[in-house]
Amino acid sequence: MTTPSGYMNMAVPAVIIWLLIRLSIFSEAVPGYRHHECPNTTTFTPNSIYQSNLNQLLSSLTSNSTRDTGFYNTSIGQDPGTVVYGSFLCRGDVTIYMCQECLTTAAKDLVETYCPIEKVAVIWYEQCMVRYSNESFFGNMDQAPSVALSNTHDISEPARFNQLLQVSMNDSRTKAVDAPTGAKRFGTKEATFTSSDTLYTLVQCTPDLNSSDCDRCLREMIFSGLMSCCYGKRGGNILNTSCNIRYEIYPFYQLTAVPTPTPGSDGKSQISTTLIISITAPIASLLFLASLLFLASVAYYFLRIRAKDKYKAILQGNDGTEIATVESLQFDLSTIKAATNNFSNGNKLGEGGFGEVFKRMLMEVVLSLLDSLRNEAAGGDSGKKYAAGNATIAILCEPDLP
Repeated sequence: MTTPSGYMNMAVPAVIIWLLIRLSIFSEAVPGYRHHECPNTTTFTPNSIYQSNLNQLLSSLTSNSTRDTGFYNTSIGQDPGTVVYGSFLCRGDVTIYMCQECLTTAAKDLVETYCPIEKVAVIWYEQCMVRYSNESFFGNMDQAPSVALSNTHDISEPARFNQLLQVSMNDSRTKAVDAPTGAKRFGTKEATFTSSDTLYTLVQCTPDLNSSDCDRCLREMIFSGLMSCCYGKRGGNILNTSCNIRYEIYPFYQLTAVPTPTPGSDGKSQISTTLIISITAPIASLLFLASLLFLASVAYYFLRIRAKDKYKAILQGNDGTEIATVESLQFDLSTIKAATNNFSNGNKLGEGGFGEVFKRMLMEVVLSLLDSLRNEAAGGDSGKKYAAGNATIAILCEPDLP
């Protein structure tokens, strides 16, 4: 017969494992922003029919986050000029909960922060992509807009690493291309590079593409895009609205399905009174251990975020021309407003070639903000100023610099 202490020896590891699973789900459910695009060439009037249709569309997208394929597209409206077409794609390994969290964040950020009056927009997070337009794009293979992000740190033996990367990416591509029509077009692979480094690769197409278009989209990224953006780098991520690829030397996707904890039984407990009394004594120690695990996981999460932010982005517009090269550690408009007290004159340092210069205190380091970004327009000269400003901010924020 199992003694009370025996029950405790079995219960403590089980509780610890459960806590680690829950903490892992919590940390991974935080959407990681990558990039957004919303050209200001087509805009709508606030409180117009188009805006109403857009709000309905975003609500429809988020409410369909439970679909097995992690993909959904639809349109709202009937009259020409007011119809909105939209879709979402969640990363092939994420849970329904993580997908929903990402879509909710993306929809909110698009209309409230990044693209408040633009008719055409797309936003990428680590876990999902949301896209809408005033023109139908369903089933089309679009290679622009696109963004390529590369880790700023170099890998050892770049030639051998690139050879392994090409093979792994190609194997992942085959998995995505060979998926049945309408199913997830998603593939991953792990490969050993050194005794301490494992290469993790991921590719994905939107399920509305046929096999041929998915293959063409991924091949362009793997055999051309990676060489131009990410050769010899420890990590890389190329995104467009039809497909995406990514590689790292740490696991950034779920290697195995995360089990969902089962609720307790509604029936009467069969644990004896003796066992309950025996378990009560170590509860304080168990709670203390759980607190330490929680704090450790939070610290690990923020350290991981800091490490992953060391990326360089190469942006491309619909005309295929390079716009800018910036650090991915970007600050959105709302963040800059808060940091400069809404561009307060008290924080103004002067003026330069890109406009007014403000100061921001962050961990006792004064950061120069090159552009006030009073207009939220993207593209054109304003977009170039925004990119240049963020490039300087990212350089000043680089933790490896003195």
